[in-house]
Amino acid sequence: MTLTSRRSFLIAGSATAAAVLVPAASGTATAAPKASGSTLSVGAGETHELAATTRVSLLTIGAGGRIVAPDGYDISLTVDGVETGQLLTATGGTATLIQAGTYRGDVVLTVAGSHDVTYQTLTFPFRQALYVGSDGVDAAKSVLSAVQGGKVTDTAARDVSIASTGECFNGVYVESGSYTLQSPTITLDGNGRSDFAGYGAAVVGDGSATRLVVDGARISNKGVVRTTVIADNGANVLVKDSFLRARNGVLPADYQATVETPYMESVPWMLGLDGNVRATNLIGENSIATYLNSTVFSETWGALSVEGGSGLKLTAINSHVGNTGDYGYGTYAIGDATVRVLGSRFDVGSYATIIAGPAAVVHYGDSTREAVAALNTELELGLSKAELASVPVRSTVVNSGHFGYMFFGAGRLTLDGGTVVNSERATFLNKGQQTTISVDGSQGARLNPRDGVILQMIELDDPGPVNVNGKMMNIGVYTEPTTDPAKDSSFDVTAVHATDGAATFSSIEVKGDFYNGVRGGRNMVLTFEDSGVEGVISATRARHRVPSIDSSTFYELGIVTNTVQAAVNNGVVVRLNSGSTWTVTGTSYLTGLTLAADAAVRAPRGRTVKLTVDGTETALTAGSTYTGALTLTVA
Repeated sequence: MTLTSRRSFLIAGSATAAAVLVPAASGTATAAPKASGSTLSVGAGETHELAATTRVSLLTIGAGGRIVAPDGYDISLTVDGVETGQLLTATGGTATLIQAGTYRGDVVLTVAGSHDVTYQTLTFPFRQALYVGSDGVDAAKSVLSAVQGGKVTDTAARDVSIASTGECFNGVYVESGSYTLQSPTITLDGNGRSDFAGYGAAVVGDGSATRLVVDGARISNKGVVRTTVIADNGANVLVKDSFLRARNGVLPADYQATVETPYMESVPWMLGLDGNVRATNLIGENSIATYLNSTVFSETWGALSVEGGSGLKLTAINSHVGNTGDYGYGTYAIGDATVRVLGSRFDVGSYATIIAGPAAVVHYGDSTREAVAALNTELELGLSKAELASVPVRSTVVNSGHFGYMFFGAGRLTLDGGTVVNSERATFLNKGQQTTISVDGSQGARLNPRDGVILQMIELDDPGPVNVNGKMMNIGVYTEPTTDPAKDSSFDVTAVHATDGAATFSSIEVKGDFYNGVRGGRNMVLTFEDSGVEGVISATRARHRVPSIDSSTFYELGIVTNTVQAAVNNGVVVRLNSGSTWTVTGTSYLTGLTLAADAAVRAPRGRTVKLTVDGTETALTAGSTYTGALTLTVA
């Protein structure tokens, strides 16, 4: 490995064996460790302060023995170039300690300057193989014995390998600097601690002055919240031509599931998911993460996550994204995040995207030359003309084992180009949220729900966390209501409200059903422009398959059966604009229907459709608007 810098670097292999050990402060054991040649021994119950980086061939630590660094420094252990031996001292804690045992080989104890990162109420003592600051690589904060092979300079690291079998060790941390990781191989096996802070991630870009390019990487992590790539605090991170994979670890036996983010180490099951590691995370304010021609997979939970913050931009271009397990999402959109998926393939367990609002914007479309060039400018990706020209034009394909998209909060979703969404259940699952869904089929977009439901609206079935001794724990239980909802006379089921669940379909043929099973105060508003729809569109009584759902039956969330019935507080307003036709396949209860002069409502061949308005049979006439209790039946 070649290291070049304006500062003095510690070259792996250059530290003297058995460097001076300073006794710990008063009140702890002070006996000197036994050191002979390249052997270092710390007795049982002894605590010793290591003042300088040390290389030995044999390290033994007795039961209860501790090796610590002076104030302002942290210690890391590598054996044959692999970080190892370090574990968290307590569940929910932040500190780590080298475990008692015997370590043989090229044993290096690195004393590096502290790198503390505060997230909300906790401070995490980061240790990383390579720390890059505004002036380039900072050897004083790096564990360079964990950087194997390749070449490292102040601007780039090429062909390096980083491996860890301990806990909470980071691969590369770039803070307020510009850096390129070219063809790195990073393998972290063991638990992390927080993917909101990035504690234990393979690669972190941090700070608004950070511009990080990860090119040709192979990153494979296994462990609780052992994330592959994180962009935070305004960093701009571009990952291209890379392979990223994260597999679940084993949660501590005494871990208690919580939604309190400083302590969260597993997905809130109320999303209908399980798992304890996300492949990536985008956090902070104005951070940007772009994945180009890359493969990103989590086992469960999520592949491309956006969590908290504001002004976040997540983009996937010509990438393969998904989950290797039965449950998980491709992307997550919260706050005012902008999420764009162009020319990519999603193979997901549960959802292509969870939209958690309140002002999230999500777009699935084609990776056209114009779209990619525009993103190159907007996101400051730095792609050359040759690189832009080499990006193939592709359409997006989603294959989901459950739903297509789930609205857990308000948001805007656009599907266009040749996007094809294949899902086992409803294409759109709206859990009682304000939505703006737009589907443009003019370039071949298609929706293929296997259960025949295009849009399912239900009441939010998240039971929420439970306050236990001042902490919000994930032990709630969702209980299915057994009574009919009471009529809210103040809510107009015939009107269109800004807070409704709205969807517009343009230049597309849609085959499937639309159900509004919300119990109170949310209409379903459907607009068809030059489109055909075939199916049932109705207010409904939606019931889960089981009467109660807890963490052991999380997979039942969102899955309902529908019994069509007249609207109570869940109006259904349908607007068939110019060139649109609705083929009604079964009894449908509406509260508003508008037909353009060239629009039509009809029944399948050989059958007839009948409309009643407030119980009175009424002719269906083009150019008319009907409001009230509308029932369409097919005979």
